[in-house]
Amino acid sequence: MKFSVTSITLRWAAAGLAALALSVQAQMPQPPEVAAKSYLLMDVTANQVLAAKDPDLLVEPASLTKLMTAYLVFDALKSRKIDLKQNFSVSERAWKMPGSRMFIDPKMRVPVEDLIKGMVVQSGNDATVALAEGVAGSVENFVRLMNQQAQALGMKNTQYLNPEGLTEPGHTTTARDLGILASRLMRDFPDDMAYYAIKKYRYPGTPEANDSNRNLLLFRDPSVDGLKTGHTQTAGYCQVATAKRNFPNVGARRLLVIVLGADSENARANESQKLLNWGYTAFDALKLFEAGTPVISPAVWKGKKSVLKLGAIQPLVVAVPSGSAAQIKTQVTRPDPLVAPFVQGQPLGTLRVFRGDQALFDVPLVVLESVEQAGVLGRAWDAIRLWIK
Repeated sequence: MKFSVTSITLRWAAAGLAALALSVQAQMPQPPEVAAKSYLLMDVTANQVLAAKDPDLLVEPASLTKLMTAYLVFDALKSRKIDLKQNFSVSERAWKMPGSRMFIDPKMRVPVEDLIKGMVVQSGNDATVALAEGVAGSVENFVRLMNQQAQALGMKNTQYLNPEGLTEPGHTTTARDLGILASRLMRDFPDDMAYYAIKKYRYPGTPEANDSNRNLLLFRDPSVDGLKTGHTQTAGYCQVATAKRNFPNVGARRLLVIVLGADSENARANESQKLLNWGYTAFDALKLFEAGTPVISPAVWKGKKSVLKLGAIQPLVVAVPSGSAAQIKTQVTRPDPLVAPFVQGQPLGTLRVFRGDQALFDVPLVVLESVEQAGVLGRAWDAIRLWIK
């Protein structure tokens, strides 16, 4: 099979953008110094990593483990295996959990929604174990589900040994894997993300002093709406934070930062904030194509339609160094010839994005409209034309 390569001319909506051209030899923006063992900054809207330091370093995730616990709980809610108003019992095991707590006890039956808030806002290890036991019957069964889900998401360097994140040898992950998990958590369960923006919560009858979210950025930056912090003596201070800010011609643009192994609670917040601010200023977000808009419409053979529309289901947004928009160009690579049938949503072809002559990344394209196979006469006629071609 041959492949066709087609260059696409881009026309930007923003006036005067051509005047912002940089030299083709311009270097990628250099991130600031970050006081952490490992970090990763990702543009979620563009699905691009903007900066990273040792993203594959194995680290202890501490309470960032609870992001996977939440993923499985939200999935159980989505599939209606459990209900928000359903009451879970509190086992002796949950009650006696050390570390951060919601302060629930075996005399209580706690609604699932309150346990979620206790896990997310208060980072309660007791609430986390109660959820794990309620969803899977036991902590051990739940941990098995955690590792299965990690593999399904492509988290290649993660192993879970508990649902709450207390230190155990071999309970490890990486900044890259946490980026995968956090991105999928936001994408797969958008309606549940509001829990991560809650600044204060406590269950009735529990200590008032235990009501504040440990994510300091929620109190400092109005664009931050999640996600989770973690700390143990061996892990240091860790954070997964996300922010959403609006920009002309693009709309909401979401960044995600993972900072692992900072020296203090304040340091992890400061370093996370530093990376978020840098990401928003060092890179421009450009919308190349609207969702469902054909990027290219090549001829199709032996089909009931004469052309095949290729594009993306979501808007095609890219993050490029600030001021380099006029350098951006694209090429489409696709099989040739295209012979029907084709099904809507079928992966077919790649959009490669360049800055000048430098290839930045590839974006997969899909079939936007199905093309059924033509009748016998139509197929026969196109077979002759293809032979001549």
